[in-house]
Amino acid sequence: MPLNRRTFLGTSAAAGAGVAVAGGAAVPAQAHGDGHGHGHGRPQKRYSFTVMGTTDLHGNVFNWDYFTDKEFDDKDHNDVGLAKISTLVEQVRREKGRHNTLMIDAGDTIQGTQLSYYYAKVDPITAKRGPVHPMAQAMNVIGYDAAALGNHEFNYGIPVLRKFEEQCDFPLLGANALDAKTLKPAFAPYVIKKLRTPHGRDVKVAILGLTNPGIAIWDKVNVSGKMVFPGLEEQAAKFVPRLRSMGADVVIVSAHSGNSGKSSYGDQIPYVENAAGLVAEQVPGIDAILVGHAHLEIPEYFVENKETGKKVVLSEPLKWGQRLTLFDFDLVWEKGRWVVERAGSQVLNSNTAAEDQRITKLLADEHKKVVAYVNQVIGTSAAAMTTAEAAWKDEPIIDLINVVQAETVKAALAGGEYAALPVLSQASCFSRTAQIPAGNVTIKDAAGLYPFENTLEARLLTGAQVKDYLEFSARYYVQTAAGVPVDPAKLTNADSTPDYNYDAVSGLTYDIDIAKPNGSRIVGLSFEGKAIDPAAQFVLAVNNYRASGGGNFPHVPGAKQLWANSEEIRNTIIAWVQAKGSVDGAQFASVDWRLTRDGTPVF
Repeated sequence: MPLNRRTFLGTSAAAGAGVAVAGGAAVPAQAHGDGHGHGHGRPQKRYSFTVMGTTDLHGNVFNWDYFTDKEFDDKDHNDVGLAKISTLVEQVRREKGRHNTLMIDAGDTIQGTQLSYYYAKVDPITAKRGPVHPMAQAMNVIGYDAAALGNHEFNYGIPVLRKFEEQCDFPLLGANALDAKTLKPAFAPYVIKKLRTPHGRDVKVAILGLTNPGIAIWDKVNVSGKMVFPGLEEQAAKFVPRLRSMGADVVIVSAHSGNSGKSSYGDQIPYVENAAGLVAEQVPGIDAILVGHAHLEIPEYFVENKETGKKVVLSEPLKWGQRLTLFDFDLVWEKGRWVVERAGSQVLNSNTAAEDQRITKLLADEHKKVVAYVNQVIGTSAAAMTTAEAAWKDEPIIDLINVVQAETVKAALAGGEYAALPVLSQASCFSRTAQIPAGNVTIKDAAGLYPFENTLEARLLTGAQVKDYLEFSARYYVQTAAGVPVDPAKLTNADSTPDYNYDAVSGLTYDIDIAKPNGSRIVGLSFEGKAIDPAAQFVLAVNNYRASGGGNFPHVPGAKQLWANSEEIRNTIIAWVQAKGSVDGAQFASVDWRLTRDGTPVF
């Protein structure tokens, strides 16, 4: 496991690194690329440079939330978007000298906002004479040198990804995204950049891109038979020595993979999902890793390589363009080559920067089009509904997702072999700020309820398997003894189990006894008023993420698939509201589950 955790929120840990941070703004600490230090009475050639990094941008260009249609804000007053990142990048380049910097990304670029959805689905970049993707336009202006592939790059299918790749002025890297037939990399595995030094000796910087093996599960429909995704450590072990033999002085890995060494997909594939720390520990010859995928903030973290004892610096900037990582490298010329003497990292906060007008002006039309699109009225609602308490109460707004899914599956199975079976449905509280207002309902209201590009499937389960599924889901709650005061803010294990990995299942009734330990919490599980028959068969309307093993829920990935659809659930909800013309919770909402302690309801 990763060793020697040293996280410095103020200044970079690298002595003599190029920047100190005061209140989030970049301040010069020493000149970059100045050339001379003195050792043993004679000048020694020295050179310093900075690699900037972003990750998990998820379609954020503007500091704007298309789901609420207003400026983005959260409780920590973070800002988002490439327009702000661009301003920080220019500040760093002015300070260090443009020629002493590189700019990279660690993936999940083209999915996540209605802006990115619009240019994949509504006005697709794949159309004849189609538009250029806003993320490609913005990243080209900023001047990225390389970006690793993220798992969400594959959500819209390979043709959209290939078109995006074509529109970028920089390579998309994926050393472990292989062609299924030839087992050769389907994308560029690496790029080597040369930095001019004042000493007539260039520094060769290799950037190796690695992506997430979970793509094989999560986007099975899009990649099966076309691409395979071996583990990060295996591919790094192949490529790092090759890059060193090609003369790379510095090797940086851009990895769409978290640092923890854990996976959410259990034993379905023999690779680790969050393997960045393991790569640093197991593969000699790496100087730094830009970490992605986990949506965590890691300003600076050192991992000791088991073989060499050398410390590798890791950094993960916060998602959506909220942070910019700076890796600072100090090199010294020794025995005819450049050697990394020191490496450190830190993050800059994008809320300290104004949006870069070059980006906002360039993409003003695209932004306007998407704002108009999300504000289209699709129906009305009799009452306001919200997810504010949906993480611990059965709320009508989650019932809305379930009723749409169950009705869609029933219609799909009608007249067939499984038409008579009862249909259950699973849904999660994806966002605690989603709401359907009373009165007019727009696309943004419905889309905000289901922010992911998941599609719908029907799987065959037994009563016993359904109970196992619910027990697994109930691990989400912190064990809380009867009589102890309950603080809803501390009721869930949101750190280890994100909200999207807690499922409420409709079509049954049950209690979750949070006073009991994991594995024995589901009480009074009933179907149509009777205790559930462990051998009875049920159809589960389930999203493709869960069906393909996302969250590592039991039984569903191996269960018989009765039906699957390529339409996003979000669009199915929008179409359902449009068809009905109105949403009335009184017609479909029901309390199917509740939290209890020793039989007494918590709320």
